[in-house]
Amino acid sequence: MSDMADDELFGEAADEIRGDVEEHLDAARAALPDADAIWTVEADNTLGVLNGLRSALAAEEVESHLRDAKKWFTIGERADAFEDADDLREEIESIEDVLDDLEEVSEKVGDLASTIPELRGELESLDDEE
Repeated sequence: MSDMADDELFGEAADEIRGDVEEHLDAARAALPDADAIWTVEADNTLGVLNGLRSALAAEEVESHLRDAKKWFTIGERADAFEDADDLREEIESIEDVLDDLEEVSEKVGDLASTIPELRGELESLDDEE
């Protein structure tokens, strides 16, 4: 009888773990920037556009939820709690790919945002010399 109860408890725990993974994946997906937010930016100058874009690319919340999803996924996988985890693994990988792209683009935008004012200053200096 104990084995039957243990199996039932394990099944419930597996369902809860899968639910936690799915919940965190949903939250990570919801935290991704809207496509329009990175495409349409209102600003008066280039630096404003870059700063607006950098804000739109912020992915800390995505990263946090993805980390939690991966943590629960790893626990469930190691406990052999999932009958089929391929869908979860694919979703994690998809969000990881987008997160990697967001971080890469954000870094490039940050570099531009710090370089553009310097370039402007150099160009103004040359104009002042004339």
